[in-house]
Amino acid sequence: MSSAPPLMAHISDINPKKTQDPTLGIQYKQKEMVTTRSASRAATPAPSATNITTPPAKNSNNNSSSSSNNRSRGSHRQGASWAHAPSRATLLWFAVSLPLVVWDSLYVLLRPLTMEGGALHWPLWVPYGLYGEIDHVYGWKAFHARSGFPAAQGSLNVAETALYLAYLWIYFARRRVPGEEAGKGTGVSSGNKTMTRKVLSGRPAAVAVLLAFSGAVMTLSKTVLYWLNEYFCGFDNIGHNSARDLIILWIIPNGLWLVFPAYMIYVMGGEIVEGLTAASAEASIKSE
Repeated sequence: MSSAPPLMAHISDINPKKTQDPTLGIQYKQKEMVTTRSASRAATPAPSATNITTPPAKNSNNNSSSSSNNRSRGSHRQGASWAHAPSRATLLWFAVSLPLVVWDSLYVLLRPLTMEGGALHWPLWVPYGLYGEIDHVYGWKAFHARSGFPAAQGSLNVAETALYLAYLWIYFARRRVPGEEAGKGTGVSSGNKTMTRKVLSGRPAAVAVLLAFSGAVMTLSKTVLYWLNEYFCGFDNIGHNSARDLIILWIIPNGLWLVFPAYMIYVMGGEIVEGLTAASAEASIKSE
C-alpha cells in the first residue's frame, strides 16, 4: 500500500509533460507545415525562361517588318529605273517649229537687210513682206519707231532654240534600248521584226528633260508676253486687220506657240516630279 503513491506520483510526473506541454505540439505542427510547404514548392516546377520571354513573337515581327522593307525597296528599285523618251507630238513639233523659229529670228535680227527692199530679202524672206502688213511688229512701222521688242524676243528665240537643240542632241546621241548595257534588249515582236524604243536613262535623261522643260517655259512665257503686249497697247500692231485675216494669219499661227509648249511643260514637268519623288523615296529608305 505504501508503494503505490510513489508509482502514481511517477506516472503523474510523466503524463503532464506529454499532455500539458503545448510547446512541443505547436512546434511539431509548425515543422510539419513547413515541411509540407517546402515539399509543395519543390513539387511545383520553376517557370522556364521561355515562359517569361517570347523571342519567337519578336522574331516574327522583325521578319514581317524586314519583308515589308524588302518589298518597298524592291518596288523602289523598279521605280528607280527612270527613263525618258520624247513623244511623237514633241518630235513633230520640233521638226516644224525649230526651222520656223530660226527663220524668224534671222529675219528680226538682220533687219533691215531682210526686209522688203533689203539685200537679203529675196528669196528667203519674201513672205515677211506680207506678214509685216499683218503684224506691224515685223514691218517698217516698228523699225522706224526703233521698237526694241522685236529684237528682244528674237534674242530669246535664239536661247530657246539652243536649249531645244541641246535636248535633241543628248537624246539622239545617248539613247539606248532598255537593258542594252546588260546584253538584254527588250522590245515588242512584230512578225519577223522586233520593235524597240530607245530611251534616255540616268543623268543624261535628267539633263535632257530639264533643258527641254526650261525651253518650253521660256517659249510659253514669251508668247504670252507677246499677246499681252498687244492687249495693253490697244492692239496697235494688229488692230487694223479684218477678223478673218486676224484669225487665219495671226491668232492660229501664234496660238500654236501656246498649245505645244504648254503640252511639253505638262508632260515633262510630270516626269521631273516622278524623278524627284523616286529620289526622295530612296533617300528616306537609306536614312532608315
